[in-house]
Amino acid sequence: MTGVLSSQQIRAMIDAGTLSAAPAILPEQVQPASLDLRLGKVAYRVRASFLTGAGRTVTDRLAEFEMHRIDLSAGAVLEKGCVYVVPLMETLALPKGVQAVANAKSSTGRLDLLTRLITDGGVEFDRVSPGYTGPLYAEICPRSFSVLVRPGMRLNQIRFRAGQAVLSDDALRALHAQTPLVDGDAMIDDGLGFSVDLRPDSGTLVGYRAKPHTGVIDLDRIGHYDPASYWEEVHSDNGQIILDPGAFYILVSRESVHIPPECAAEMAPYVAMVGEFRVHYAGFFDPGFGHAAAGGTGSRGVLEVRCHEAPFVLEHGQIVGRLVYEHMDKVPDQLYGAGIASNYQGQGLKLSKHFKA
Repeated sequence: MTGVLSSQQIRAMIDAGTLSAAPAILPEQVQPASLDLRLGKVAYRVRASFLTGAGRTVTDRLAEFEMHRIDLSAGAVLEKGCVYVVPLMETLALPKGVQAVANAKSSTGRLDLLTRLITDGGVEFDRVSPGYTGPLYAEICPRSFSVLVRPGMRLNQIRFRAGQAVLSDDALRALHAQTPLVDGDAMIDDGLGFSVDLRPDSGTLVGYRAKPHTGVIDLDRIGHYDPASYWEEVHSDNGQIILDPGAFYILVSRESVHIPPECAAEMAPYVAMVGEFRVHYAGFFDPGFGHAAAGGTGSRGVLEVRCHEAPFVLEHGQIVGRLVYEHMDKVPDQLYGAGIASNYQGQGLKLSKHFKA
């Protein structure tokens, strides 16, 4: 067994008790190459973000940092700028040869809702060592909007891999020659590079910037909110924009991306030396994303961008991130966009599913 584990293998892990939960894991939590994780019934407001550290438990650290706890049973607001720890419904009993990696779901990232996995004894966010047995927790920090959450909501997801799964640049070039991964030239260097689109085919709308003072977003409301109440449109007529420090932007890649059924991918930030900004790496790209066999003709990558220390000029075609491709251990029995609810197949510049089209 070598590679990212697929949907049928995840279901086998559930049957074997490697993955368990109370209440039981729902069929719709299983994605082509990951498992959605569900919030439990309580949130702990903490003074600061923390890593558990070797030999210590999250419960130990909560005793140190907890300010108060919030019952989520009837729904509760997690406020912008605050840090919360929420026990998840799922627990793990990983085999020795299987590690896990977590990431925020696409809709979570597009709301600038920083969500990271922490575990007992953890020394990294979003990484679970082979053989880990124990509970899972989500650290949640709403950065642009306050959000209303309830038990069972799925803000992050977890992927399982055995052995070396990442494709080398040579393997990536060979795959691109066989099955084009982007429309046009592939910029392959430690993964597949992608650039920002600031010259749209029509009009001047190139992105959105989060407004600083807005209402609460109920994460159960789909297609409900008026974008104008939460976002400012960003326009460009010269192929460039200036990013403001501390501001959060939704932009789109120039390239249309394809993820073949035998692969998965993860968005990673580009090197910090290219500018004072960060492309949020919310998101796994599932097998079948943008792939013709799964109903796609290529899908743009939505970029969640935050500027840091100084105003920064971003220009059309500038490389801003990369996709790290991994091979699947088995081709999933379900693909992204093929017979399952996939909100972003064939997407262009698009806000999260909570906003009206």
